[in-house]
Amino acid sequence: MKLTNVFNHFFENEKAGGLVLVFVTLLSLIIANSPWYEGYLSFWNIDFNGHTITHWINDGLMTIFFLLIGLELEREVYQGELSDIKSASLPIVGALGGMLVPAGIYMAFNYGTATQSGAGIPMATDIAFAVGILSLLGNRVPVSLKIFLTALAVMDDLGAILVIAFFYTSSLAWGNLFIAMGIFGVLLILNRLKVHNLIPYLIGGVLMWYFMLHSGVHATITGVLLAFAIPFGTGKEGTTSIVLQHFLHKPVAFFILPVFAAANTCLVIDDQWMASIGEPGSIGILLGLVAGKPIGIWLFSFLGVGVGLCSLPSDLKWKNILGAGMLGGIGFTMSIFITLLAFDDTQVINHSKMAILIASLLAGVVGFLFLNLTLKKEK
Repeated sequence: MKLTNVFNHFFENEKAGGLVLVFVTLLSLIIANSPWYEGYLSFWNIDFNGHTITHWINDGLMTIFFLLIGLELEREVYQGELSDIKSASLPIVGALGGMLVPAGIYMAFNYGTATQSGAGIPMATDIAFAVGILSLLGNRVPVSLKIFLTALAVMDDLGAILVIAFFYTSSLAWGNLFIAMGIFGVLLILNRLKVHNLIPYLIGGVLMWYFMLHSGVHATITGVLLAFAIPFGTGKEGTTSIVLQHFLHKPVAFFILPVFAAANTCLVIDDQWMASIGEPGSIGILLGLVAGKPIGIWLFSFLGVGVGLCSLPSDLKWKNILGAGMLGGIGFTMSIFITLLAFDDTQVINHSKMAILIASLLAGVVGFLFLNLTLKKEK
């Protein structure tokens, strides 16, 4: 099985992007706990046109990240692992288990409490970190495992997007929402008319983002909608969707995600951080990501193959799927993003971020060590 050029390009960017994210996160935590912490925290809270810099990053720049996720999902649907139902079913079923089991574990500890709205936090997988760590294992990693983890993470992101749309929208301004969806409809018409010039789509996307921002639905959803309005064509080099996807990879991997990480991981680690780990919300996040993710992904994949819904690629073993599930426990970007939507209390947000960082670190280290051990004799 050969990897396509687009997939190779994507995988290599995610590998380097994951390493940059690790560096930026560590640097942000160090500065936030240094003598310069006051100026550092104040910078991210500077008001610009009624919103803080962090807010503009989370609602504005991250829309571009979601646009890239949408373009990647579109490619998978038309040409990739999701284009064939038999091939697509394994990562789809695995992703479903990787969302439901962690959410269930979280709710077991938080149902009926003030933190139950955080059930979506451990459902997410950070594709940059997960793929980045998998790439550290070199050519011992079977091609099918790379594709499985990538498709799983893309489906996971789609699940997170749906969770944001349906469960983290508090109140709706119907007029603005209808205008936003009307613009989306116009873009779909342009697609059907085979308009391949990117300019009208980008202008329409900015307008759709503005009205979505003021509708009550999280503005980042615009990115995914815009991705599916942009013509995919044949999916070959030079087509509209692929050109934009190539263009966005590096800015997203090396600017947008690192800036998001810096703005949202400037945590002051106080004397209470260890005590916060014992809180129901933190326990739910830790167990959901570190245990729930691998259990859910492996169990649902195993059951899916057992009942004939999907098949296990010939170059994979079940221990490989378990290892991929462990890496799926690296929540980071999407988990932090959902945390900001789930809670208003600053202390709860900070404690949740700390739990996400610890859980993601544990999942990454355990997943890497497990795969490093089990892949030794594979190739």
